[in-house]
Amino acid sequence: MTRTLLSIAAATCVAFGHAAGAAGDAAAGKEKAAQCQQCHGLDGNSPTPQFPNIGGQHAKYIVQALEDYKTGERQEPVMAAFAATLSKQDREDLAAWYAGQGGLYTIEFNE
Repeated sequence: MTRTLLSIAAATCVAFGHAAGAAGDAAAGKEKAAQCQQCHGLDGNSPTPQFPNIGGQHAKYIVQALEDYKTGERQEPVMAAFAATLSKQDREDLAAWYAGQGGLYTIEFNE
């Protein structure tokens, strides 16, 4: 019984965590993600190990990473050039889209 309650609580936190962290519009983010798909894949799960998987990543993390590329805090020429073109709303929309995608790794709870 305790294990079941913990599983339900954890699943609820994950579900609400993604929604709470996503201040942007996921539908708009999907449209804006066209440039991202070349490296990060259609749903944020990269087709090659050369590029990170961002599908299912927390929205706040994605927003912060894009801001860091834009300001130069994170150094990567392609990402810096891409991030330089993004408004705050663009970053939040992209983050909402990718946060709502499934990642390659999921946690399964077994009783």
